[in-house]
Amino acid sequence: MKYADEFRDPVAARGVLAAIERVTDQIGATKDKPVHIMEICGGHTHAIFRYGLDKLTPPGLEFIHGPGCPVCVLPMSRIDECVEIAERPGVIMTTFGDAMRVPGRRKSLIQAKADGADIRMVYSPLDALELARRNPDREVVFFGLGFETTTPSTALTILQAAADNQTNFSIFCNHITVPPPIKALLDDPHMVLDGFVGPGHVSMVIGIHPYDFIARDYGKPIVVAGFEPLDLLQSVLMVLEQIRDGRAEVENQYSRVVPDDGNPVSITACAEVYEPRPSFEWRGLGEIDASGLRIRPKYAAYDAEVKFGIGYGKGPRAVAEPEGCRCGDVMTGRIKPHACPQFGKGCTPEMPLGALMVSSEGACAAYYQYGGLRLEEAV
Repeated sequence: MKYADEFRDPVAARGVLAAIERVTDQIGATKDKPVHIMEICGGHTHAIFRYGLDKLTPPGLEFIHGPGCPVCVLPMSRIDECVEIAERPGVIMTTFGDAMRVPGRRKSLIQAKADGADIRMVYSPLDALELARRNPDREVVFFGLGFETTTPSTALTILQAAADNQTNFSIFCNHITVPPPIKALLDDPHMVLDGFVGPGHVSMVIGIHPYDFIARDYGKPIVVAGFEPLDLLQSVLMVLEQIRDGRAEVENQYSRVVPDDGNPVSITACAEVYEPRPSFEWRGLGEIDASGLRIRPKYAAYDAEVKFGIGYGKGPRAVAEPEGCRCGDVMTGRIKPHACPQFGKGCTPEMPLGALMVSSEGACAAYYQYGGLRLEEAV
């Protein structure tokens, strides 16, 4: 298969769906006692609802939406700190567009921009570095966030800034890693998870072996998946077949993109620039050990937390979610988006209360946009 249309072939999809229903029946799963499969990646959540896969799969299969949207898991305290940096005199704050509307305790970045802060959207951290070159009398800060997918680009940008001695450039680092929150979810006695659809873009960087502990230590299958409908359906089928056969393995459905050992250039650059934080706060999950990355002391000149004396440099600070907002419960799969009392009322994509409604990869935004719920259960 070479072209997207082949991964959206309805005839092939019907064949895979029939196999999913057959294996689900062989497992003995029913609507009342379904198999719970968590898709970790927000891009997978979006694709599931965009293509209506939740409505095509049998009632004995339930998708649990995991904490795989980096904008969505960012705690309000980090937005507050980003706004605080942006509002300092002489600062140009740069960021990806999907972070602009994430609400903080006082305001979002887009509200801070409206209030006069110099905040600019960029498509790459290298764009921010170029701004620093053009504005030598200003401090240019890039709001670095994301999983292992985006970490290499910021690492390589820091290496370039160091090579150029571009000292008016820094990164407010909020990079996080996928395996630790999965472990936290598996350690939660209230979570019922039978298997995982693993992230595709993250795995393109880190490979599939960082997930070995899921199968080895917890006895749960995980299949790294692509993003087209047939990718996801085949991955779900592979997870179900492992459950039926009593196996727990790490499998790679997305082998056309994901090498088992990852991307060595990206891995090397990240190891050079970053080190694990002792812990990092996740929205809905709290502090998780070794789940975030920080810039190594060798590159402290490019660390906005050090430069501005903010964030974990001053110690963590917790900020409560807005009243009635249940982003944390949605993100950990405890409830569906429509069970939040603010969903579609006090919280919409136009006026988001919680981060899950901001990003297109957020479960609440996907539900809202595509009606991704079994409507009879929502009323």
